[in-house]
Amino acid sequence: MLVILALIIIFHIVCAALLFISTVNNAWWVGEDFSADIWRVCINSTNCTEINDLSGSDEFTDFSIMQAVQATMILSTILCSLSFLIFLLQLFRLKQGERFILTAIIQLMSCLCAMIGASIYTDRRQDLHQHNYKVYYLMQEGSYGYSFILAWVSFSFTFISGLMYMILRKRK
Repeated sequence: MLVILALIIIFHIVCAALLFISTVNNAWWVGEDFSADIWRVCINSTNCTEINDLSGSDEFTDFSIMQAVQATMILSTILCSLSFLIFLLQLFRLKQGERFILTAIIQLMSCLCAMIGASIYTDRRQDLHQHNYKVYYLMQEGSYGYSFILAWVSFSFTFISGLMYMILRKRK
C-alpha cells in the first residue's frame, strides 16, 4: 500500500509540474524566427513583447482571449496544487474506508480549467492568424510547441488523477 501511495503522490507532483511548465514556458506557438506563449511574443529570441503591451495599441484590440487562457491555466495550476495539499491533509484525517472525494473534485476542476485553456487557445489560434497584425502576421508559418502539447498532456494526467482519487479509499 505504501508503494501505491508513493506512486500516487509522484503522479500528482508530475501533473502539477506539467501544468506549471506549460503555463510559464514560451513555446505554445513556434516557428523559425519566433516563439509565442500566452504571455509574450519573441521574435529572433531577443525582441520579446508582452501580450499586455500589445493590447494597448490600435492594431491589437482584442486580447481577452489570451487573458482567458492565462486565467484558466493559472487557475488549473493553483487547483492542482491545492488538491495535493488537501490530499495530504485527508490522508491523515480520513477514517479508514472513506474516499478522497474533495481531493478528486478539486483535481477534476483543475482538469476542466486546463482543458478550457488549451481548447480556447486551439480554437482561437487561427483567428489571431487571420488578422493582419504586425507581429502575428510574421507568425503564420508556425506550429504548436511543446508547451501547448504539455498543456493537453497535463489535462489528461489531471483527469486520470482525479478519477484515481474518486476511486481511492483509505486503507491500512
